[in-house]
Amino acid sequence: MENQALILKKMIMSLLEEKKYPSLRDILVTMNPSDIAGVFLELEQERIPLLFRLLPKELAAETFVEMEPEHQQMLIQGFSDKELKEVVDELYLDDAVDLIEEMPANVVRRILAQADPDTRKSINELLRYPENSAGSIMTTEYVGLRPQMTVGESILRIRRTGLDKETIYTCYVTQNRTLVGLVSVKDLLLAEDDDTPIEDLMETNVISVSTLTDQEEVARMFAKYNFLAIPVVDTDNRMIGIVTFDDAMDVMEEEATEDIEIMSGMSPSEKTYSRARVWDLFKQRIPWLLIMMVSASFTSMIITSFESALAAQAALTAFIPMLMGTGGNSGSQSSVTIIRALSLDELEFRDLPMVIWKEIRTAVCCGIVLSIACFLKIILLENLAFGNDVPVLVAVVVSVTMALTVLVAKTVGCILPMGAKKLGLDPAVMASPFISTIVDALSLLVYFAIASMLLPM
Repeated sequence: MENQALILKKMIMSLLEEKKYPSLRDILVTMNPSDIAGVFLELEQERIPLLFRLLPKELAAETFVEMEPEHQQMLIQGFSDKELKEVVDELYLDDAVDLIEEMPANVVRRILAQADPDTRKSINELLRYPENSAGSIMTTEYVGLRPQMTVGESILRIRRTGLDKETIYTCYVTQNRTLVGLVSVKDLLLAEDDDTPIEDLMETNVISVSTLTDQEEVARMFAKYNFLAIPVVDTDNRMIGIVTFDDAMDVMEEEATEDIEIMSGMSPSEKTYSRARVWDLFKQRIPWLLIMMVSASFTSMIITSFESALAAQAALTAFIPMLMGTGGNSGSQSSVTIIRALSLDELEFRDLPMVIWKEIRTAVCCGIVLSIACFLKIILLENLAFGNDVPVLVAVVVSVTMALTVLVAKTVGCILPMGAKKLGLDPAVMASPFISTIVDALSLLVYFAIASMLLPM
């Protein structure tokens, strides 16, 4: 597929160079809008308007939605009012809202000026919903039916209005705007009699969300119930709009990206890596690096306070990186596992005792294996292979510390994300960098405490 896409792009570039516009248009109309937007990324900016104007009106609007905000803004600034109105009229409401949220104020004013009054009113209503809520990602363009309508009347309504709807596969049945049921196009087509009332076919046990439901929760419902769309209602169960599967997929991608960035010790960014400037990456990364650097001073203070012990048993110093690294890795394993379970709603705070008990048992198993491997490594590899002459008692101290460090790390790694969730924080904050810093300090304290008890210092 990648080779085919590369060949297609080269062909488009060649036709563009040779100014064979009819052939170029014939190729573009066979392509997916996302693929056309991908071709635009390879073009010099001054050539994008020419290629865009070759597209049929509907395909042009679909491609416009898939383009990068910088290219969208550049096109809008080059559009005539008529061209801009044609694009805006073809956009679904939720896509229009997404576009407006990405554009600067002067571009937004021009977009709204070309929208018809009803569209402008609907856009403004959607923009009033809180960010990251179901209301902010929904569209009001859905197929609405009434319970008393027949199958034949419903199919006729879909034919007349479906072209402007985001989806026609699921139709929502309302009575005085109150959501009372839903019916699929499959149900309508397979109905035995065109005179059958919709209320005899519709499903009345409808799962819906409110306009204020968090968008991440909405996305999880798509994964759980395999919906194509979810109705959005107000507090009185009046139908407001729908969230479609493609918007839920976008939310899943955004949330996954945000979690990965936070777990990697970076501030979330709305820009992709290709769009981000060096200054954007700097601002995204430097706060966490500063925090981690300052927090690492605790480990330095612990080491400094045990200088005399290290001087008496110099062999202890060589094993500090191994213990701290293993502790950090153990804590990260637990924290990432718990964070993922929390994001999938597998765990609640009330499950904390069960989680701790499970992690303790896991830590004991891992700790025993690692401590035995550590002891054999010191005796066989350090002493026999490298001739470092590490005392057996030091090997015992390091091995015991290894087991306890794993136990502490996995316990801390499961407690902190669940505690963060309980406090209303993002559990991903408690991932690798943060856990590693805490575990580093605790592993050193355990190390020197055991060394003080077992070794002459």
